[in-house]
Amino acid sequence: MTETPTPAHHHPYGTPTTPHVTVRGEAHLEVDPEIAHITITLTARGTDRRTTLDDLTHRNTTTLDHIRTYGEAIEKLETGTLTIRPELTRHGRAERIRAYHGSIQLTATLNDFTALGELVTRLADHDLTRVDGPWWALRPTSPHHAAARRQAVQEALQRAREYAEALDTRLGALLELSDTGTHGSPHMGPVGFSAQARSYAGATEAATDAAPVDLEPVRQTIDAQVEASFTLIPPNLG
Repeated sequence: MTETPTPAHHHPYGTPTTPHVTVRGEAHLEVDPEIAHITITLTARGTDRRTTLDDLTHRNTTTLDHIRTYGEAIEKLETGTLTIRPELTRHGRAERIRAYHGSIQLTATLNDFTALGELVTRLADHDLTRVDGPWWALRPTSPHHAAARRQAVQEALQRAREYAEALDTRLGALLELSDTGTHGSPHMGPVGFSAQARSYAGATEAATDAAPVDLEPVRQTIDAQVEASFTLIPPNLG
């Protein structure tokens, strides 16, 4: 009867004949952003629910059409929450509806920052429109993420080799490589525009007359950390 050989147990801390070295590798990159997000909030107010909703719908359609004129500069355009709520006021012992307030939120992602400055200015010049952002970011598939991971691995390998050289030996085999964190730090620019305080009867400049705001993209930070364990050729510590 053939006996099944007992598998060798891996000692997490190594042994005198197979010493281990565990090191950490880190990378910190600073790169230009690839995209920017802005949020547009459209509002409407009226004494009639249907009229308020119609005004909001018209403003939404006009804004979407305007954003779409920027073509390929718009990477993504999404509609968020739409709300219509009554404003109540006291009337004797009862309450009655004084007005209706409506709002709708849009989110646009752009990859052309020149178009971004122009679009932000023009949208902010519209009545009852609020623009928040931009939030600068990298795409999830950006090659910069992979570059940071490679750099972290290379640093771990270099650090392990330096420890081996200090012991007058060399690395044997890779035992384990763990990704302990890869992340980017999105940044928001100090920009916020609102035209909500304008009067309907007030004279305003045409959107085409507003000078595009100069937006300076905020560089993005990518951090990557790995932990690697290697075997060492047993050094002579004599």
